Amino acid sequence: MQKHLSPFIAAFALSLSLDAQAQEENGLSSEVELGAVFTSGNTENESINFRGEIDWRRDSWEYGFLLDGFRASQDDIRTAQRVYYVAEANYDFSEQSFILTRLAHEDDEFSGYDSQTDISVNYGRNLLTNRENMTLTLNAGIGARQSRSEEDDFDEAIVRLAADYEWAISQTATFGQLLSSESGNETSIFRSESSIETQILDNLSLRFSVNIKHQTDVPVGREKTDTETAITFVMNF
Repeated sequence: MQKHLSPFIAAFALSLSLDAQAQEENGLSSEVELGAVFTSGNTENESINFRGEIDWRRDSWEYGFLLDGFRASQDDIRTAQRVYYVAEANYDFSEQSFILTRLAHEDDEFSGYDSQTDISVNYGRNLLTNRENMTLTLNAGIGARQSRSEEDDFDEAIVRLAADYEWAISQTATFGQLLSSESGNETSIFRSESSIETQILDNLSLRFSVNIKHQTDVPVGREKTDTETAITFVMNF
């Protein structure tokens, strides 16, 4: 199990090692999310969720990196394992508009695809800028996706649409909703991430989230829709 978790632990340690004051001075912000369930006795189960995010803003540029992973096993046999990476570079034309270059890679051996990688260039708009407790970001772009599996390998052009909504319900509670679609001729991927986060301490929160991924065409014997429901602790730096 340890070798499969090493990327998660390394990213977790890296985020913890960043000094909070130094991050603020350099425009850096980071967030680490971790949840785990272990059972023993008649049946041994383990499930680990990890999410690490680092953002760096410098003048009109903003850079971001996301690592999202999940691993589950029963009686020392892996039943699920997924790692999702996203790297972004964002240039602001104004307070309302920006251009976004995005690279994403997903390894999910239980989905039927060995890996899927996409790159896109997007134009975005920030809406609800006059609201103190709400933000809404829309973006649309074009790009390409590479899919690799034991049965078939293919490349295709994609059209990407995404919406990111956040609502500060109170001083300690925040609701978030992220929707995205990446449509291609061979297959299309739709994602939904819904979450409610409640602040416990200054830099510690509890998050309840539901993540749904739907892919229109998958290898034979695989489900088109995957759903993850999690309760995790979130640390902000």
